[in-house]
Amino acid sequence: MLEGRILKGIGGFYYVHTDEGVYQCRAKGLFRKKSMKPLAGDMCHIELTNTEDVEGNVVDIMDRKNELIRPPVANIDQALIVFAFHSPEPAWGLLDRFLIMMERNGISSVICINKDDLASGDESDAIRGIYESAGYKVLVTSVREERGLDKVREVLKGKVTSLAGPSGVGKSSLINALTGQDLMETGDLSLKLGRGKQTTRHTELISLDNDTFIFDSPGFSAMDLPDMESHELAGLFPEMREYIGTCYYSDCTHIHEPECGVKEAVGNGRIAKVRYDSYTDIYKEIEDRRRF
Repeated sequence: MLEGRILKGIGGFYYVHTDEGVYQCRAKGLFRKKSMKPLAGDMCHIELTNTEDVEGNVVDIMDRKNELIRPPVANIDQALIVFAFHSPEPAWGLLDRFLIMMERNGISSVICINKDDLASGDESDAIRGIYESAGYKVLVTSVREERGLDKVREVLKGKVTSLAGPSGVGKSSLINALTGQDLMETGDLSLKLGRGKQTTRHTELISLDNDTFIFDSPGFSAMDLPDMESHELAGLFPEMREYIGTCYYSDCTHIHEPECGVKEAVGNGRIAKVRYDSYTDIYKEIEDRRRF
């Protein structure tokens, strides 16, 4: 048997990267009986059925250290969340939802804001300041002008990284630039709709070198909130954590109550107002969902 990592699954076949090459495999009936579906990123054992045609069967999946449902990936070291300054116009509240999902799954996030060539210097500095002050590493790139790519490579080195973000922000172009190959089909921005054409149809693990992998996954224009309680939310905003215990009320929601440490930090600029507004919007959405 060989040990490997699943790169992708298409049409009932799983493509497994091993030290001896990539094998096209089927999952044995064992998985169907367990209602378990192999995911891109899974470490597994395979047995060969045809060495000449590099075919085999996935016989077992090793324990996962983490798993995401959307995108459906496993064993991630970090997420690279890609947005664009313009074209399409960014919805920063959507970025916050991506960050919340990763925080809740215990996965560290790096923010990559592409199309810096379309942004003013003040705009770029402002967005970087908001998210760096929240504790996130922020990379600014222009794939078109080949700027910032070395810093992206440094962040990816030696890790398994999931790329996530809305359609049209340049994820496929970024992957092509990082690999030096036209691996991914890229789509133009729809002038009528103002958002990117969907180009990536499945989650796929791409090897940049022997110890560096990236997932490419379909772009999203919306992100459903995880099934969670509203009192959990503040702890998923890193910049709020140190202030949660400073409120007068132990069950403070950080919205209506007086003597709130979080609101005080917003007032004196230690927490960005736009991040706090995102928190209140999401908090109310969770509460509304609970009522209905």
